[in-house]
Amino acid sequence: MEEKILSSLSMKRLLENLAIKVRNELKDDFIIIGIQRRGGVLAERLKNILEKEGLSNIPLGFLDITLYRDDFSRVGHNPIVSGTKIMFDLEDKKILLVDDVLYTGRTIRAALDELVDFGRPRAVKLLVLIDRNNREMPIQPDFVGLKTVVDKNQMVEVRVREVDSSEEVVAVGIKNEME
Repeated sequence: MEEKILSSLSMKRLLENLAIKVRNELKDDFIIIGIQRRGGVLAERLKNILEKEGLSNIPLGFLDITLYRDDFSRVGHNPIVSGTKIMFDLEDKKILLVDDVLYTGRTIRAALDELVDFGRPRAVKLLVLIDRNNREMPIQPDFVGLKTVVDKNQMVEVRVREVDSSEEVVAVGIKNEME
């Protein structure tokens, strides 16, 4: 069973509002890096919005944290590896790290581990479309589209056209192993 949290139009508006906050706080001296897959799509959209608002030449990169996860052995035998694409130096740069959903914080921890393999950034700011709380790691976002509370037996899915052929945010029930 699914419960709709955001429509396509609501997602678009949230991203536009986040772009305004990013532009006001970070000005124009930063790099955008999206965590593959859906965070990468959101990062690309954010860059396009910012460019329409007058910021140009914002470097954009993509980070695949699959091999940096602390639960890699539990992910499965055939994990989807999208590839990291960072074609610029991160040394002493401000980075805007973009992801779709922040839950335990483990994905962000893995992303930070991978980022430092490319250089030591001056600062890393975190932007997430959805913050669902219940952290296992002491990680908090700097920019949040929507904070939501869902049951622990639910998963929040951000669906984007480029990956899922639909555009929405939903809470999906996770079946109990006992059922």
